[in-house]
Amino acid sequence: MSAQLRDTAGELAEILWREHTVYRERSGGVVIRGEHVRRWISLAPAGGRGEVLVRAGRILDGGTTAPARSEAVVPLSAGTGVLAATCRRLLAEAADDAAPVVPGRAAPGRSNHSRKAARPKGSGKHTSFGSWVILACVVGVIALYVYSTAMHG
Repeated sequence: MSAQLRDTAGELAEILWREHTVYRERSGGVVIRGEHVRRWISLAPAGGRGEVLVRAGRILDGGTTAPARSEAVVPLSAGTGVLAATCRRLLAEAADDAAPVVPGRAAPGRSNHSRKAARPKGSGKHTSFGSWVILACVVGVIALYVYSTAMHG
């Protein structure tokens, strides 16, 4: 599987980038680095036989790699074209994550509605379930204190 991954990574690197570096990881996976585009792709054996875990991320200043931004599992039998398409999609997602966002402005191609829909969970005006539980516990403790004071006082 390791030799097949290395061969596939070499073919894939040629399709994706003119300039690239391909190297093997200790875990048996293969990494393709595109320094000029500041992105990397990792191919590693996945849980199923004949499947490969494809991960994509950014290369930071100084040459260190940021953690993977996105990943997908692809069967090796699908061919280099399918792998390349998957890699391009993952690289695009990594690029979208890296794009700076100016506060108060929607990202390019997004409407205000999309931006509202992408708001993190729990940032709305509604009280979450966890907050209600904490509130109920505080009220319960206060009620227990008042009850015990009334019974002993």
